[in-house]
Amino acid sequence: MAAERQAANAAPAVGAAAPGSASGLATTTDQFLGGRLTLQQPHDGYRAAIDPVLLAAAVAAPAGGRIADLGCGVGTAGLCALMRLPGLAGIGIDLQEPLATLAASNATANGLADRYETRHGSILDKTVMVGLGTINQVIVNPPYLPQGEASLSADPIKALANVESDARLADWVAVAARIVRPGGAVTFIHRADRLPELLALMRERLGSLVILPIQPKAGEEAHRVLVQGRKDKRAPARLLAPLVLHTADGTYTDVAQHLLRDAGALEL
Repeated sequence: MAAERQAANAAPAVGAAAPGSASGLATTTDQFLGGRLTLQQPHDGYRAAIDPVLLAAAVAAPAGGRIADLGCGVGTAGLCALMRLPGLAGIGIDLQEPLATLAASNATANGLADRYETRHGSILDKTVMVGLGTINQVIVNPPYLPQGEASLSADPIKALANVESDARLADWVAVAARIVRPGGAVTFIHRADRLPELLALMRERLGSLVILPIQPKAGEEAHRVLVQGRKDKRAPARLLAPLVLHTADGTYTDVAQHLLRDAGALEL
């Protein structure tokens, strides 16, 4: 949910700003997965782009399984996963009530309300995190910037989406590892510069780590990483070949097109 997510890779808006949504925010209506999923999100401030779509592509929970999307925002990652996997159910949890309200509204608008639950509150609040049921996979798209190391946006929703508050990266990892079932997967998408910290934290609680660097173009430094670990598993860590998003002329690569437009799956 960091500022970089508001780059030109964002899904194109298909509607003008609309005041008076269920969240009380002015919103736009945007399409994801090649139009398979239509989401309302705030017109200003927090804007989901491709990061949650790539996170959703890493979901491989079984039919009849259940995922938890921590820091769900307007529901982008969880709803993308449910749209791709018809037998899946999920729950999205977000600290910000307007975003959680939009996530619930988006689930209803896309015919997914019977498979997607939303909760508003902190992942550190035990009353929010009880009664989740069996969670086969946890996906996490946390605030990317450490507290005290970034300037806060004047927009309060964007500020909380971009910069860690009471829940630090260690908390996101600990909660995700606690709620997933034994053998289940925990997948993070994060900034590449925080990979050492993320790996150290995940190694304390998860095994069989898989790291996927995400490059803007071939030969360029990775700006993002997907990292997946499994509870109670201890296979050696694997570093995969990078996922390259764009060709030299700036168009999506075939692989990126498959994931972002065609609702394809990432094999981790």
